[in-house]
Amino acid sequence: MIKALFKRFFRNNGPFVNEVYSEEDNITRQVAAIFGLLSNVYGSDKLILKASKVGALKYMRSESLGERVLAIERLVYEDPTLTEIPSEAKIPEILDDIENKLADIIARKTVENNIEEKISQQLQKRQEEYIRELKLQLLKEEGGVDNPNTLKKFAELEKLDETKLSRSASDMLRPRSLGEVVGQERAIKSLLSKIASPYPQHIILYGPPGVGKTTVARLVLEEARKLQYTPFAEDAPFVEVDGTTLRWDPRDVTNPLLGSVHDPIYQGARRDLAEDGIPEPKPGLVTEAHGGILFIDEIGELDPILLNKLLKVLEDKRVNFDSAYYDPLDDRVPKYIKKLFEQGAPADFILIGATTRDPSEINPAIRSRCAEVFFDPLTQEDIHRIIIDAAVRLNVSIENEVPNIIGQYTIEGRKATNILADAYGFALYRAQREGSEAVITHNDVYEVIRLGRLIPYVSAKASEVPEIGKVFALGVSGFLGAIIEIEAVAYKARKVGEGKLRFNETAGSMAKDSLFNAGSVIRRLIDVDITDYDIHVNVIGGGNIDGPSAGAAIMTAIISAIQGRPVRQDIALTGEISVQGRVKPVGGIPEKIYGARQALMKKVLIPSDNFKEVPPGLTGIEVVPVSTAEEVIDNILVTIH
Repeated sequence: MIKALFKRFFRNNGPFVNEVYSEEDNITRQVAAIFGLLSNVYGSDKLILKASKVGALKYMRSESLGERVLAIERLVYEDPTLTEIPSEAKIPEILDDIENKLADIIARKTVENNIEEKISQQLQKRQEEYIRELKLQLLKEEGGVDNPNTLKKFAELEKLDETKLSRSASDMLRPRSLGEVVGQERAIKSLLSKIASPYPQHIILYGPPGVGKTTVARLVLEEARKLQYTPFAEDAPFVEVDGTTLRWDPRDVTNPLLGSVHDPIYQGARRDLAEDGIPEPKPGLVTEAHGGILFIDEIGELDPILLNKLLKVLEDKRVNFDSAYYDPLDDRVPKYIKKLFEQGAPADFILIGATTRDPSEINPAIRSRCAEVFFDPLTQEDIHRIIIDAAVRLNVSIENEVPNIIGQYTIEGRKATNILADAYGFALYRAQREGSEAVITHNDVYEVIRLGRLIPYVSAKASEVPEIGKVFALGVSGFLGAIIEIEAVAYKARKVGEGKLRFNETAGSMAKDSLFNAGSVIRRLIDVDITDYDIHVNVIGGGNIDGPSAGAAIMTAIISAIQGRPVRQDIALTGEISVQGRVKPVGGIPEKIYGARQALMKKVLIPSDNFKEVPPGLTGIEVVPVSTAEEVIDNILVTIH
């Protein structure tokens, strides 16, 4: 067969056997014929590439017959390690072996071509409709799904992408490093110890709104990425979601947090999958956060059932999918779908949840799995610093009183920068009209306050002038302490023992109980029966006092009203009063001290049992522990000589 191919090649490429040639000429032509045959088998371009790959290219171009034969050997046997150049005596034998090898190659290719042709015929015969659909689909893809109308909309979107506004003020004024975060040094230190570790922990962040919980969490991850001993890679994701907006279907038809399965009938999976009845799992945010942090803001608002499902994922570090439509024996199911159904989707992440709720309101199951970090409310000094730093970033001058004014109307860092940004707009507009440099004035800030209908955050403040029957108590709302103004008046009853007590109905039943406890203590302290007086106790503003912590304050107000002794107005107090005159411990001490500082109090009285809860390094206010009603009276009532 190979000889016949040689004859055909010579017939097409030059003189043939009709002429007589020497043995060397015949071998030379035989070598040329083999090169021509290889070119026909592989194609000229592929032959050159093949020759380059096996290092035969330089030998193919050689004038030496032996080197050309070596090139043929490397090409046919695909062995670049052949280096021996055959002698003239060995060349005929080598060429015979090469001819046999070529015969095998050509025979194999012939058989393969025949088999492929038969397969093609069978496919065409048995799957004509399927091939027709493929052709239609191919035509559709070549023609595209677009039409002039869709192309016009695409062009409009492209044009919109070209138009970009500058960053919003909140983005520009947001801290870009942990050093720029104000007032949260303790929270940052605590969070770093739990995240920037070889063994990071799940965490819940507590604190009032606008103090930087989300920003700090994001910046802490950036710090952890830089450390070699943490498990976070340089591209570890930070996935943020709001717990109040997470919606899911109990049938798991849709679940953006954990993921869901798109069944081919109801939800309509991908067309190619739906036509074969194959369900398609859709991984959720927990998989997107794999290897990084999943931050759930307002985690206290998350649906309880969804939260329990999330706890299961935290334990397994995977999300499992299930569907009645999934057939593990179906060969048409793609590998990624098989893997998702049989092994689940990876979900190994660190959860950071943030909330403005009290810890007692958070699901105990999630609390038991998480470390807890508390963010402090911002003080007036913190707000001042935030405003000054923001003005530097805006590259604008501000009047000296601007930070103090803004600090009176908000305790949120985010709100403070928003007020400054609005005032900056007024200053820029005025400067443009007047042709002067932009300076934020106190009038600009007050204009923002008036338009926003803002009211001062602290309505009651300390005073140097003592007053009779008026006491500053302390309360907590969320994570914010506040001053509660309690006032009392007392008049001799018209009939002894028939005095009347009146108290705010809105103050709550526990506050009323505190009033009766105070009555017993007052009788022991000053030997006065409050039933001999008409007494009216009022909580200014009508607030509800949830708990007995105003007991000591109510007692003080009544004693002041009965005896006519003034109460110092630069001292606030908290504590439950027992019928035996003891000051019992209460909750929220750090927040209450914060509220007293906001109201510019010089001193705060707290139960002795709570003294260990006073924040370390506290400045700007004196904290005095008291154990008895006598100590309260001695510290807060002005002695009359």
